[in-house]
Amino acid sequence: MDIIYLLDLIGTFVFAISGIRLAARTDMDVFGGAVIGFVTAIGGGTVRDLLLNSHPITWMADMTYPMVILAAVPFTFLMGKKLNNFSKTLFIFDTIGIAMFTIIGMEKALSFGLNPFMAGTMGMISAVVGGVIRDVLCREVPLIFRKEIYATACLLGAVVFYLGLQINLPDNLNYLLTTGVIITIRTVSVKKSLSLPKMKA
Repeated sequence: MDIIYLLDLIGTFVFAISGIRLAARTDMDVFGGAVIGFVTAIGGGTVRDLLLNSHPITWMADMTYPMVILAAVPFTFLMGKKLNNFSKTLFIFDTIGIAMFTIIGMEKALSFGLNPFMAGTMGMISAVVGGVIRDVLCREVPLIFRKEIYATACLLGAVVFYLGLQINLPDNLNYLLTTGVIITIRTVSVKKSLSLPKMKA
């Protein structure tokens, strides 16, 4: 098992937890929480694969992903509010998750012959669309539209990743650099309460 695959699974697990926790706050039952966790974790990759006309869909071809998501349901249910004590850890793994989704999505799009701009967009879609679906199903304004520098961090990470490809950086170094950039941007934006300018009516 390579490190990228392992981190992708960890990101999937943490994304599922974020969906389940939001479902719990909106008073859904266990089945509702499982559904929200599932779409949060695989929504972005599914939309990406559909746009790329890539079949089978990644999580349908590898049952490890559904199993990881299903494992997140009892884990979140049993841990409950104790997860609040690990908010910083979950934040880091969530950010690693969006970095992995960005990289994997971009690599896949480039392998399908898309130009760098569209490949970066596919990377961003992989990382953030699951969260958008989660928020919509839970009747919330999607986080990326109102708070934090989230999707922008993915796009900037995609730029760094592509530049690394152009100068032939070793793969592992490029992955590490891209992940570091996304983590840094997100961490600084949260600590400093930075966000993009608000729209005015």
